Formats: sequence, C-alpha cells, structure tokens
Amino acid sequence: MYSVTAPAATAPTDSLIEVRLIAIQPVARDTSLFSFQSLDRRPLPNYAPGAHIDLHLPNGLIRNYSLTDAAPEPATYTVGIKRDPASRGGSRFIHEELRVGTAIAISAPRNNFRLREDAAHTILIAGGIGITPIWCMVQRLNALGRGWQLHYACRSRADMAFRQELERMPQAALHCDDESAGQFLDVAAIVAGAPKHAHLYCCGPAPMLQSFETATKDWPRDQIHVEYFTAKEPAPSRKGGFTVELARSGVEYFIPEGETILNVLLDAGIDIDYSCELGICGACEQRVISGIPDHRDSILSEEEQAENKRVMICCAGCISERLVLDL
Repeated sequence: MYSVTAPAATAPTDSLIEVRLIAIQPVARDTSLFSFQSLDRRPLPNYAPGAHIDLHLPNGLIRNYSLTDAAPEPATYTVGIKRDPASRGGSRFIHEELRVGTAIAISAPRNNFRLREDAAHTILIAGGIGITPIWCMVQRLNALGRGWQLHYACRSRADMAFRQELERMPQAALHCDDESAGQFLDVAAIVAGAPKHAHLYCCGPAPMLQSFETATKDWPRDQIHVEYFTAKEPAPSRKGGFTVELARSGVEYFIPEGETILNVLLDAGIDIDYSCELGICGACEQRVISGIPDHRDSILSEEEQAENKRVMICCAGCISERLVLDL
C-alpha cells in the first residue's frame, strides 16, 4: 500500500505477529504477491476487504501493504508489492532480499478503507498497484452476489496485476494508457454515470485520487471511500510551540517547532503504536479530550477533522496552545 520509513525509536512490539514468507508469485511487471504464514501455522487474525498490514523488515524499515485475499480465518496473508524505481529501500529490499523461508514480524490488520458489504451497488476505481485492496473487494462482492463495476487503469497491460482473472469478469473494464493514445482514465465520467445510491471506492496514484475527490465533492460523504498511498500534498513545516498533556497520567510535554507529537512522546519512552508517519495508516490515532489539532492526515474526512475528536499524532500540529489526549 504505502511506503514509509520508521524513526530511530522502535515501534511497540507486543502486538506484532511472527510470520514466515512461504511464497513469491509474480503477477505483473515488477509486481509480485508475497504470502506469509504464522510460525506456528495457526490461523491469522481475520480481516475485512480494504485492510492492510505493516511489514517490519530486517533492515529496520516498516512498510504498509494491502491484503489481497478475501478469506475467513486466513491461514496466510498475501500482499501485492510493486518494485518502485524511486524506492527508499522498502520495495527494493523486499524484491531483492526477501526469500521464501525468511521470518519477519508483521502488525495485525488495520482498515481505513472498509467495504460496505450491504451496498446495493459498488463502483470500484483502481490505478496501478492500487488494485490490491480493490481486488480483495472484488472477491468479497462476488462471494456475496452483490452488484459491482470495476474500472482499472495502468500504463500497459504488462503492468496489470490480476489481469487474466479480471478479463474473465464482465463487470471489469480495463484501461491501458498506451492503448488509448496516452489518455488517462476519465474518472469524472465514471462518477457522473454512477447510480446515485452506489458506494464509490478509489485507490491509486495521487492525480487519480484528486480527480475522484473533485468529481465526488457533491456526493454524500458516507458513499465515498478513498485510500491514499502517500500524503495528499507535501507536508508543510509542522507547527510547534504547544503543549500536549496525557490525560491518564497528567504528564505534559512541550512540542518544539519542527517536531511531531509522536516523536516527542517516543523520545520520552511512551509506548505508542505508529507506522507510516504520514497520516495515511491510522496506527497512531488518539482521542482528543480538549484543544484544537491542526489536522494534516489523509484519513479523516473534513467533517471528522472539524469535530476534533480524533487526531493522527504523527503529522498533526496544534492551533490551540494546549492539546489534551486520552493517553
């Protein structure tokens, strides 16, 4: 899903799961499926389509990827990973260094892109490696017998994961830029033609997501579902110079200019779950008791941010002088 680098401090390990890589299957150019099984071969925690896990790699990096298979009581977790030519060490390490038999730690699944299984109709839009959570949704919708349509765009057919399976499904429309005179998928037209009762999902590169959000701006928010691989825009300089109070202990911490709440608390030895540090995975979410966060995440909707009930402390600043967290 998204690629991030962990800070020097170590993420909490009490909830991590020890697994072994049991299979690597190429599914498109520069893209492979990596399947993991628990060391004791017991079933792994269940999850719903749209979920992702963190891979804690042997080189010290943490990477987040969507689960691709919709299966109850899964014996394995499978993630689709594309080797990024601009990799900062994550996808490159996985493709070049991980071998069948390698043991690593992973997180339990988290889901910020949950499928509404009771929707009368579902429109799915995927770009590139954004097909991975969408493919999981396709399997589940087929199993439920629900109505759905998929629009999947890539630069070329060689880049399309699950292409052979999707070509056999009449609900799936595949768009290749190099077969369309370089024209990108017309997201606005897809949204305009969607039934007004449908739930719409989009996962892909930033330009596609921006087009989708523009096209759906007048739709009911609970029918629109987006997942970002990266932050919506380059993170601005983080606003420091405020105090964070941890309500359960009453301890206060000053957040200086240029620092994050997360890093200050980690440096103080506070045990906090985190992963992406970009506001796109939700691992570090905390409940706000008082104060006004300066939200910079890509998870909460505008309405949820305005409520100021939750905050992603990896990227948020603070508008008020004090922020009290339920921590």
